[in-house]
Amino acid sequence: MAAEASTDNQLFHIDESAPWLKESSGWPVQVPKNFDFPKISLYEMLAKTAKEHSKRPAMWFLDRFMNYKEFISRVDALSSAFVKLGLKKGDVIALLLPNSFQYVISYYAIARLGGIITACNPTYKPLELLYQLRVTGAKALICLDALYEGTVKPIAAEAHLEHIIATNIADFMCPIKRFFGRLFGKIPHAKMPPEVLSYKKLLATAEIAPPTAINPMEDVAAYLMTGGSTGVPKAAQLTHFNLVSNAFQARLWLWKSGTGFGDIGVLPLFHAFAMSTVMNTPITCGGWILLFPKPPKMDVLCKTICRLAPHALGDFVFCGVEVLFKRLIDFKELDHYPIYGKLSLCVSGAGPLNPAIQATFEQKLGSRLVVGYGLTEASPVVSCGPFYGERRPESIGLPFIGTKWKIVDMENGEEELPPGPENIGELIVAGPQVMKGYLKASELDNDIREINGERWLFTGDLGYMDEAGRVYIRDRKKQLIKYKGYSVFPQEIESLLAKHPAIDEVAVAGLPDRVSNEVIKAWVVLKPDYKGQVTEDDIISWAKENMAHHKIPRLVEFRDELPKSIVGKVMRRELRENDPLFIHASQADN
Repeated sequence: MAAEASTDNQLFHIDESAPWLKESSGWPVQVPKNFDFPKISLYEMLAKTAKEHSKRPAMWFLDRFMNYKEFISRVDALSSAFVKLGLKKGDVIALLLPNSFQYVISYYAIARLGGIITACNPTYKPLELLYQLRVTGAKALICLDALYEGTVKPIAAEAHLEHIIATNIADFMCPIKRFFGRLFGKIPHAKMPPEVLSYKKLLATAEIAPPTAINPMEDVAAYLMTGGSTGVPKAAQLTHFNLVSNAFQARLWLWKSGTGFGDIGVLPLFHAFAMSTVMNTPITCGGWILLFPKPPKMDVLCKTICRLAPHALGDFVFCGVEVLFKRLIDFKELDHYPIYGKLSLCVSGAGPLNPAIQATFEQKLGSRLVVGYGLTEASPVVSCGPFYGERRPESIGLPFIGTKWKIVDMENGEEELPPGPENIGELIVAGPQVMKGYLKASELDNDIREINGERWLFTGDLGYMDEAGRVYIRDRKKQLIKYKGYSVFPQEIESLLAKHPAIDEVAVAGLPDRVSNEVIKAWVVLKPDYKGQVTEDDIISWAKENMAHHKIPRLVEFRDELPKSIVGKVMRRELRENDPLFIHASQADN
């Protein structure tokens, strides 16, 4: 690619003597050990691909393809409409949209303007949306018309938005299909008040303004909300260079899918994982995005993949979370669909991957499944397991090209710890994908520190490194349980309990206790055949036989389901903070 060859960026080259770059460590021979990341904006990345692959499909949504020529023309028109509205470089534009053509077009139109994207969760309640709009200083909001009345209108005056732009989920559908879809109530829609601007009308802008000049290394492209290591909601500032680099890192790791692959978009694009791996990565090389407005039922997903497989030019990439892969292997009618081998490369992120689920998935689907690791502050992907060669399922893989990592003492954050499971510390990373810093939160910026002239991100994750440079995460620093002087890792206990034949899902956290500092509690979902057959005491007795005394849950609570985020990550903190023991202790402290 010309953009790759024309760069002279040596800032993030790694000494090839680094242990993880050795073939003996599992580094894929097909993946380069270093790369000159292009210093270009998100829009320049799209424009280059659109010029080279104008007739290729860029996206599929609601049974319609959009090629790169139409895609970029829509981006140019919407960006020009923003200019006419008086929006300019540095202005923040919020997106309250599900996965759709409109989301991707808007994202790149804001980038072309030099604006800053802040992506909002479409399931937010009004006050949650208001908080994000205020923190980021959003001047405009693009929303789904069906979300206006219940979510946007109640807080519109307090948010001080200059413009609200509404779109219907079916705006790009064939008019006949759209008419009948609305007629039969399958397509939600709502009438907008006159002060709300029409997305469709803005797309009709004929006079195209030139793209805004961007400094990729300095100009912020997105404010993404994250709890970080403090748990306080704040906005990570990600530059164009951060996001472009992470897209190239991911594409180079997917070496087999060099061009033309289809990327399945079940994960919501407002989440950093999907933004980078599902949306931005295919655009580096003329791939396309298969968009679902919400996670589909398994029969719909299988049917769609099988029907669209020929358009994927031989490769489908599926980035998801453990629960999605589990649903596929548990789908009783899976054998009814010729899906075997159609998911070429699959990545599980946003949490650990159960090795049993990984093995069963690969056997049933004929697809490679590896675990990735990242965090919003790193755009977000830091590492990934190799697709071929030696793999260590219990590790988080190898760092992406241009990424350094090390384990440091969790107390002082300075002493680098030697390899070995006995040397657990905090994982810190450096690379082109590491954020510029937090917005309006200088007192929290100690997550980013300069060490020997390099910027390092303190992840808040605890683990150790082996001799080959692979990292094994044990848990979040903030979720470490202190039991009678022992440091106990919830993730380790969850992994052990998951081996119980009756347990389908489990979450573990520490609760306040005057005697032991914290007491370990497990929230358990039993497999259907075991409900009513296994008691809480049975689980504790099993734990006593299979775990060291300081790891045994003293409390067990059965649940029909565990609370999960929109990407399927179990929300331990919600379980902990809603537990009567935690509430009682908090009231006593106050």
